[in-house]
Amino acid sequence: MNVDTMRKLDYYVGVPLCFLGTAVKKFLGLFAGKKQTVRPQNILLIELAEMGSVILADPAMMKLKHTLNANLHFAIFRKNSPSIGLLNTISSENIFIMPDTGLVAVAAGALRFFFWTRRKRIDTVVDLDLFSRFTALLSGFSGASNRLGFHAFYNEGLYRGDFLTHRVVYNPHQHIAKNFISLVNALLSDSPEVPYSKTIIPDEEIALRKITVNEDEKTLMLRKIVEIFQPFDGDRHKVVLFNINSSDLVPLRRWPREYYVTLIRMILDDYPDIIILLTGNEAERAGIDIAVGAVNSERCKNFAGRTSISELPALYAVSSVMLTNDSGPAHFAAITNMPVFVFFGPETPKLYGPLCQMTPIYAGLACSPCVSAANHRKSACSDNVCLQIITPAQVFQVLRPILEKFQ
Repeated sequence: MNVDTMRKLDYYVGVPLCFLGTAVKKFLGLFAGKKQTVRPQNILLIELAEMGSVILADPAMMKLKHTLNANLHFAIFRKNSPSIGLLNTISSENIFIMPDTGLVAVAAGALRFFFWTRRKRIDTVVDLDLFSRFTALLSGFSGASNRLGFHAFYNEGLYRGDFLTHRVVYNPHQHIAKNFISLVNALLSDSPEVPYSKTIIPDEEIALRKITVNEDEKTLMLRKIVEIFQPFDGDRHKVVLFNINSSDLVPLRRWPREYYVTLIRMILDDYPDIIILLTGNEAERAGIDIAVGAVNSERCKNFAGRTSISELPALYAVSSVMLTNDSGPAHFAAITNMPVFVFFGPETPKLYGPLCQMTPIYAGLACSPCVSAANHRKSACSDNVCLQIITPAQVFQVLRPILEKFQ
C-alpha cells in the first residue's frame, strides 16, 4: 500500500474510529468490575512500519526479558518482517505478520490479529509506533489488560483515542531507543505516574547486542562477491558498501544519486585496492544499475538483491565500511562491528542514529530536521537542500581517514 495512502487512511479513517472505539470502551467499562492488576506474562510489542526501529527497540525488549522473564511477542508489517529475525529476540511462533498490500487485506489482518492476541493470552501490549491510530486501535481492542504507548497529553493534534492504561510522554529531545526504554520503565513502575515515566535512562541501557558471524557464513558471502568481481582477492581488496536508497516513508532522506556517482569515482581513482558494492533489495536493482553504469568501473558493482536480510550480517562482516542514507541498513549494520557513515537531513542523528560505531554526516540547516512524530514524518519540503548542500568532496574528506587505513 502506498505510504501517502496509509497516512490518509490513518487520519481520515483512524481518527473517527479511535473516537468511536474510545466511546465503546468507556461504555463497556461502566459495566465492568474493578480492574485487577495483571502481572505481565505475555507481552506484545507492536512496530509495524519501520525496519530500523525493530533494531532500535531491541534494548527495550531485552530489558523486558531480563526484568520480567516474560514471553515476548511482536506484530509487524509483512514487508518489514525479515528484520525481526536478525537478533532472534522473538521466537518465530510469537510473531504476527500483518498484511500490507491493500485495505481489504489489512482489515482482514486486523481481524485475525484480535483472535491471535486472545489465543496467545496477551496481557500486555507495548505500542512502539509514534502516534499511529491503526496501532492504537490494535492495542485498544487486543484484549490486553496493560496497554502502553505514547500519549500526546496537551500537544495539539495526534489524537488517537483513549485506550492506554499507561500513558507515556514521547520525548523528542532524546534518542528513540531511550523513548522505547521509557515504555518499559512505565510497565515496571511501582505506582501510577502522570506522565510516565519519571526515570533516568543512561546511555548504557541502549547498548546494542552484537552478533557473531561464523567463518562458513563469511566464506559463502565472499563467494557471492567473487561471482560478480572475478579478480577479487580477500588479502588485497577491501570492500566498501554504499546504500544509495531509503524507504518510501521519507524519500527526502536520499543523498543525490549523482553525488554518489561522483564520490565513487573519487574513491576508486585514489584507492586502487577498494571495490565498491551498491546494496539494496531486488526492487531497487534497476535503479542501482543506472548509477553503476554512470560510474563505469569494474570495481563498482550492483549487489542489490544478492543477499537476503538474514545474510546482511555476513556481508557486513567481510566489508570494511558502509556509507548509507538514513535507512534500515544503517541499523542492521549496528549489530556488527563494521563502521558506518550515515547521511542525515530531514531527521537528526540525535534521535535516530544507529546504536553503533557511527559517524553522522549532517549539515544542520535551520529547517532541519523537518520530519517528526508530530507530522507523521511527512514534510512540506520537496527539495532536500539539507542533503544537497553536502558535496561529494566534503564526504570524501570525511571518509579519507578510514580509507587511508586500507592502503
